[in-house]
Amino acid sequence: MGERMFIEGNIAVGWGAASAGCQAFFGYPITPQNEITEWFAREFPKMGRIFAQSQSELGSINLVYGAAAAGVRAMTSTSGPGWSLMQETMSDMANAELPCVVVDVQRGGPGGGPIRHAQQDYFQCTRGGGHGDYRNIVLAPASSQESCDLVQLAFYLADKYRNPVVVMTDAIIGRLRETVEVEKIEFGPLPDKDWAVKGKARHKDGKRRIVDHSGDLLRRYPSYRALLQSLEQKMKQMQESELRYEGYKMEDASLILVAYGYTARVAKEAVNMARADGIKAGLIRLITAWPFPYQVIREKACQGGKFLVVEDSLGQVIEDVRFAVEGRAEVHLVSILDRHIPTDGGMILPDKVFDKIKEIQ
Repeated sequence: MGERMFIEGNIAVGWGAASAGCQAFFGYPITPQNEITEWFAREFPKMGRIFAQSQSELGSINLVYGAAAAGVRAMTSTSGPGWSLMQETMSDMANAELPCVVVDVQRGGPGGGPIRHAQQDYFQCTRGGGHGDYRNIVLAPASSQESCDLVQLAFYLADKYRNPVVVMTDAIIGRLRETVEVEKIEFGPLPDKDWAVKGKARHKDGKRRIVDHSGDLLRRYPSYRALLQSLEQKMKQMQESELRYEGYKMEDASLILVAYGYTARVAKEAVNMARADGIKAGLIRLITAWPFPYQVIREKACQGGKFLVVEDSLGQVIEDVRFAVEGRAEVHLVSILDRHIPTDGGMILPDKVFDKIKEIQ
């Protein structure tokens, strides 16, 4: 048994990272993830680990690059505008095959936008975000417990694939206070970081290591083609092995809701309301936003099901659902425009989702 704590999701991120053996956090303040940075500033020095506040989000992600290149488990966290600033280095780290974890606590946009909750970073997180051909595994917690556990999983997957992993949460999950069991999770063995730049004396062969992300300095591969083939194989392996989702009341469902994060909790309650009203609704909750459950959705579409995407944006997840159904099924949307009030403090609530279910079922 681990230690039981009554904490919010942003704080659970910190305890998850500590349990995973993260040794360094580099961050810069931005709402609504400041509780994460504050936790690391307060707790990591007590643990003998590294916390540094950088001059900007650009500084944070490049400090993560340096620590990861040395084989250190390192991370940062940010939100909307800061996440945008990090994309060039995210692309660089994918090229250099450096494992790290980045937590994106989503807020409204575009631009500076409001500082409250939203789910508008889905495209940026799941499509890579920076230039070039690469993907990051994207984990989407829907509770404070998952904010702790999925950060631990993120570090494991980052080391397994030598690739950045994104934990995409939102301000409601980040500020949601729940009971969390903080316990170290064992995922299995990992390969040695023989590639890490940590000095010749620290390698058995006495040879130096080099990490680079430049097409002109391809010391790891004999050609640019070989690099791209390796990245392609990595992406295929991640798609085949790391898909995670929760199916809720799916066995006989003729109307399937698709959601992640806080809207998945809203959608689950709407499913319960629908079932009580005799409507056969179910839910696919994304645990990985990438890889995405295309095949699961395609099979349901072939069986004649309808789909309702619930997301706190103008419609991003819905594009993946439409791609998956290939025109075989109706796809509907409850969006940010369906919040209960028009201000940035508005939320998508279960009754609005239930109203849409009754309209389309």
